[in-house]
Amino acid sequence: MASRILSTVFLWGVILGSLWLFGAHAAVALLTVLSALTLHEFYGLTRHLGARPFTWMGICTSVLMTAAPYYLAFYADEPYIVHQLPTGLLVAAMLVTCFRVLGERDPSNRIETIAATMLGLFYIPFLLQFMVAILMRESDSGDNLALCLWVVAVSKFCDVGALLTGLAVGRHKMAPQISPKKTWEGAAGGVLVSAGVGAGIAFLASGRLPEALTPALAAAIAVPLAIVTIVSDLIESAIKRRADQKDTGKLIPGIGGAFDLTDSLLLTAPVAYFIFIFLP
Repeated sequence: MASRILSTVFLWGVILGSLWLFGAHAAVALLTVLSALTLHEFYGLTRHLGARPFTWMGICTSVLMTAAPYYLAFYADEPYIVHQLPTGLLVAAMLVTCFRVLGERDPSNRIETIAATMLGLFYIPFLLQFMVAILMRESDSGDNLALCLWVVAVSKFCDVGALLTGLAVGRHKMAPQISPKKTWEGAAGGVLVSAGVGAGIAFLASGRLPEALTPALAAAIAVPLAIVTIVSDLIESAIKRRADQKDTGKLIPGIGGAFDLTDSLLLTAPVAYFIFIFLP
């Protein structure tokens, strides 16, 4: 627990320090690196299941999918191309995978190669790039970078709240076959903590967030995001259990790999993006 707390404090220090110095550019760089590392770990898990994904092609596509829309919008006024680029890259990766698999994989695992390569690209960089989309959203008020941090805080404090509540009063197992330590009491605590954190940040940072994001609305939005966070975390646990692996990696002491950092954001990012479409 001590190493987990120290790693968490260190990571938040690195994130906030980078954003303070370099702003949105640092946010995109961090997301790009985390997306690529998470995809690499995901492909490693699929190898334990007998798949042979096209790892480096996937990672290169991941980098483009995450970073290219932001920098294309930053340096060129092509909004249609910017918004369609992640989908276009996903289609291009599918075509390349289908061509390559015929010559580079034997008949026994061609379908597994296609499935693992494309599932990884869709599940990780395609979903995670919605954080970049939030960063690029058109808004009449507020700072999109602060809004991204709000989403990360709501998501991550759900994990913290669920862990502490589960340790204190957890009795009823939520998904014992997937994650034996998770309880319904912990999940409820995580949702409440997320709502409180979301409202608190909206109150304290009202000058940086959109005017429409009042503390009451922030708490209301945080609830579905927290629920999606819990589901997203369970999906990662299910993947690890299916691959018979306890951790996705040892990148961060007390936490694990990059997948353990991004797991809660993978489903939360697109849900938050579509909610914020209705936020002025």
